[in-house]
Amino acid sequence: MLYRILAVGDVVGEGGLDHLRRNLRALRRERDIAFAVVNGENLDGIGLRPSQAEELLAAGADVITLGNHTWGRREICDYLDECPYILRPANFTSRVSGRGYAVYECGRIRIGVMNLIGRCTLDFNAENPFTTADRLLETERGDFTLVDFHAEATSEKLAMGYYLDGRVSAVWGTHTHVPTADEEVFPKGTGYISDLGMTGPVRSVLGIRPEQSIERFLGGVAGRYKAAEGACKMQGAIFTLDSDSGLCTGVERIDIR
Repeated sequence: MLYRILAVGDVVGEGGLDHLRRNLRALRRERDIAFAVVNGENLDGIGLRPSQAEELLAAGADVITLGNHTWGRREICDYLDECPYILRPANFTSRVSGRGYAVYECGRIRIGVMNLIGRCTLDFNAENPFTTADRLLETERGDFTLVDFHAEATSEKLAMGYYLDGRVSAVWGTHTHVPTADEEVFPKGTGYISDLGMTGPVRSVLGIRPEQSIERFLGGVAGRYKAAEGACKMQGAIFTLDSDSGLCTGVERIDIR
């Protein structure tokens, strides 16, 4: 049987949340989406608060993934232990709160979701994401296994995709907020895309007010980044998965404005 799984790119600011709230459930109905994973680490600009995580879940996300801004709002720490539907990168050290992998019931199927962070230019003293994936794949497995790899370098993301090809259902990249045009099914059956893009303001620099980003690159003091205003977009990808093989049969980018 075929199932459609939706992965949504980093949600930026309240505008991004509002756009997600208006469109996510409708998309799920229209495309018969069985399960949705949403990256929420930029909802509060840098990080997210527990109340915002609850809003993401209420908007239609089944699971929230995070990344390098996980600790941007320290009040999220206890919530990471309390709520089973939010994941932080699994290769953060064991000294921090939360979990990076879980298996979820979804009707007649079970879906494992893994969140990893890259090490190329992201200096978080994280453990090796490749060996962390190996270790987690030896634990409890679902019918499908999904991987959100929050990383800067496309080379590291592609390497992870090929490394896990045939062993997981789908690997997608987050973090750079710009969708890539390399969606495909790898030779051994794993669905892949280097970056989903973002859910947030269209006229922005990665969701932030352009004038602030320009000021920073001019060498000035931009101040605390603020999300841009105006019309928003919701970007991501739909993976069609086969429950008989546990692998992917197709990948489709989405961009809803």
